[in-house]
Amino acid sequence: MNDPTPNLGSANSPVNWPGSSSANSAGDSPTAGEAGENTAVSLRDVVRHFGRFAALRGITADFAPGRLYVLLGENGAGKSTLLRVIAGLLAPSRGSVRVLGSPDIRSVATRFGYMGHAPLLYDEMSAIENLEYFAALYGITERARCEQAIRTVGLEPALQRRVGQYSQGMRQRISLARAIVHRPELLFLDEPFSNVDVRSARQMTQLLGHMRDQGRTIFVVTHQAAIVEPVADECIVLDQGRLVAREQGIPARLLNPYLAGEPAAKVAAPQIEAQPGEREAES
Repeated sequence: MNDPTPNLGSANSPVNWPGSSSANSAGDSPTAGEAGENTAVSLRDVVRHFGRFAALRGITADFAPGRLYVLLGENGAGKSTLLRVIAGLLAPSRGSVRVLGSPDIRSVATRFGYMGHAPLLYDEMSAIENLEYFAALYGITERARCEQAIRTVGLEPALQRRVGQYSQGMRQRISLARAIVHRPELLFLDEPFSNVDVRSARQMTQLLGHMRDQGRTIFVVTHQAAIVEPVADECIVLDQGRLVAREQGIPARLLNPYLAGEPAAKVAAPQIEAQPGEREAES
């Protein structure tokens, strides 16, 4: 049986993004939500509680590989919680999660890249020193790999200034370089465009599109849907911990931050009664 996982090359193979010539059009990708072998992530009745607060409420979904998914919803909808559960940073209170075919997420975690709200950088070190440190955690010793990752996000690896002296936008870009230096198969990005200027955000979006075209599976949580809309394959809409809609691309009515206008097509979701004292604590 053929392995459905995209051939991404070994950790030591030469990188060629951005600018890859191998396009993966939406028509060539497996159908979103298709279960079975063509599934990068599979969720079954996933629930996550924080005390008495249900942040995720019975989410069941399958996500095909080689696609860029955008998670949308208001504050407290459960977007960040869902991302962290898929990435193995949070265990579900109930339900099952399979990533890259494995129920043991830790066993495949080296094939992930994660960029959260915190940049996870050492302020007293330069950008290249940060990347060399994190690359070494994956067994990568080539300085050129780190330099190329920095150039890929639009910065100069020779810059000796400490990361603590960077602007917030520059820190975001170095954080993205940290997340991609080991060439992950799955990339999880939580508000990657926060504090980033428009030009840099567009460059980051183009990079994500090239990575997707090479077979990477990418999940992006954002309140700035218009920025990532040109490369989005599908949007996932959450509301109060429930997956309420899946749409191809990002429809115009969902491009504003409050999801105003025509309601999205609903997806059936199990009802989990809210417990007394629930509050919206997660985005």
